[in-house]
Order: sequence, then structure tokens, then C-alpha cells
Amino acid sequence: MRQITNSGRGVVLLAATVALMSLFAQSQGPLEPRGYIELPAHIKVGGFDHADVHPETGRVFVAHTANDSLDLIDGVNNRYLRSIPDLKGAAGVLVAAEANLVVTSNRGENTVAIFPFQDESALAKVVVGASPNGVAYDPKHGLLLVGQGGNPVTVAVVDVRKRALLETVTVPGRTRWTIFDPQQEMFFVNVADPPMIVGIKSSKPGEIARTYKVPEAGPHGLALDVKTRRLFCACDAKKLVVLSADTGEVQATQDLSGEPDVLFLNSARHHLYAAIGNPGVIDVFDSQALKMVQSVPTERGTNMIAFDAVRNKIYAFLPQTHRAAVFLDRQ
Repeated sequence: MRQITNSGRGVVLLAATVALMSLFAQSQGPLEPRGYIELPAHIKVGGFDHADVHPETGRVFVAHTANDSLDLIDGVNNRYLRSIPDLKGAAGVLVAAEANLVVTSNRGENTVAIFPFQDESALAKVVVGASPNGVAYDPKHGLLLVGQGGNPVTVAVVDVRKRALLETVTVPGRTRWTIFDPQQEMFFVNVADPPMIVGIKSSKPGEIARTYKVPEAGPHGLALDVKTRRLFCACDAKKLVVLSADTGEVQATQDLSGEPDVLFLNSARHHLYAAIGNPGVIDVFDSQALKMVQSVPTERGTNMIAFDAVRNKIYAFLPQTHRAAVFLDRQ
């Protein structure tokens, strides 16, 4: 990431502000901009990574990889609170609301950190495999799946209650996003190459139970509609692929504005949000019609968003100006 001088940052801020303010005049599309939240400046290269929201309080947790920390945001009042330090290479973030826990994966130290939402002092670290990234949680069995790197590439399964590594499973290639399907009691993990989605059952966490081939290159973001039993897979090939969560059958493919990263489903509004770093937009799809209804500018390089399902808010984490842009889904 290039360094931005004070004068250069001022130009970037002005351009970003003008772009965002121009959106207020737009009447079409569900996402309405609601301003910015200033976050700490980057100490080194790395920007932001994954983020999640505590549904009851609206508190937002975002991995600030450049600062080896986890930034906390008051989402109700749109203000930065503080940062939790000493999380080297913080990457994945998960709020396990059922257990009232917060989890981070930390690529720079090959650990996951687990702490109660209301007690950061009780943070405990579990050593896992190389370059941990995406995380997903099974609340019934208290299991955490961690996508990893390494050679061979593996995923780790952690017993959250015991704060201990339970299993390590070799997978066919580099992992990306991971989610949990409560109906099948199965973790789904995107594999970039060969392009596929791997399924691991909670009842047999030491083996791969299922593989779904993805017809586009580079599966990245992943979301699940539990009711309609559909998997939404955002691919590097600038495609959104929709598959059956139960059989892997490909049901539809749609174009994206660029290479995507994270993907979130708003089941109440029937909207799907895809973060596109280049050119820097959030693509919004009608998840029922499978049609793009809006593409909202953010900032170039903005790959990471968070979704508050209770308040229908989207947070986009802007790497050049180290801020969060806030949007409200009003439809």
C-alpha cells in the first residue's frame, strides 16, 4: 500500500467526500449513505480485513491488520471507541452471538483469539495452522472452523469451550470465506483453486464430507440463504454464482462490477451486498430476482464491509482514508 502524505490524504478525503455526498441526491437504490466514522491511522501496510457486528448492541469489530489490532465501533452512535492490541496480522473476525463471544484469526502469529463480548481481559489464544483467515462457528457443538494457508493447505477445527485445537483437515487449495449451515450442521469453505466449495460436517470434523464444483475462477465471498437453501459465491472472475446448498447444483450466474471480496445477505430486505475493491463499490443484488439493483461508490481498494442485520446498516472500511463509510438499507 502506498504512503499518503498529509496533502495527499486531504485530496483523497475531498474526493471521497464529494463522491459520497453526491449519493445523497440519488433517489434510486436501497443503500443510503449516512456519513463516516474516523478510525486510527495505519501504522504499517495492511489496511483493514474482516469485520462483524454484535447484534444486540450494534458494536462493530473490524480487523485493523496494519495495526495488529481489533478496532471497536459504537454502531448506534457511529463513533470509534478503542482498539484491542497485540493481535499480530489480525484478519478474520466473528461475533458468535449465541455464545456471546468474539473471535479473531491472526495471520502474523498463527493463532485465533477468543474472548467474551463483555470481558476483553479474558482473551485467550489458541495456536492453529499457517496464515489463519476466515472463521465460522457452530453454536450447537461449540466448534470454530478456521480457513488457513500453508503447504499443504488446511483448515483447523477448534473446540471453543475447551479453547483447544480439535482437528486439522487438508483441503485441495487456498481457502477464502467460510460459513456455517445450521440445517445440515455443515461448514462450507470456499477454495480458490481448484474452484470449489468444501463441506465439513460438525459430527465428523476431521474429514471432508462434500465438494461442490464452482464454474468460475476464484471463489471468494460466500453467503447462505438458510430458507431458500441457496449458496451465493462471489468469484474473482467477476461473477456471482448461485448454487443449491444441499446438492451443489448451479442455479444461476450474474456479473459483478469487478473482483469481489466479502459477501453478505440481508434476508429481511432480500438484498445481497458484494464488496468490490476495484473500482471501489458495493454491488447490491435483489436476492430473489437475482438482479443487480445498485452499485454504490466507496473508495478504491475497499474490499471489506460489515452488515448489521438488526439495524440494516452496512459499514465499508476505506483503506486510503482509514475511515468507515456508513450506509442504511432503507428498502
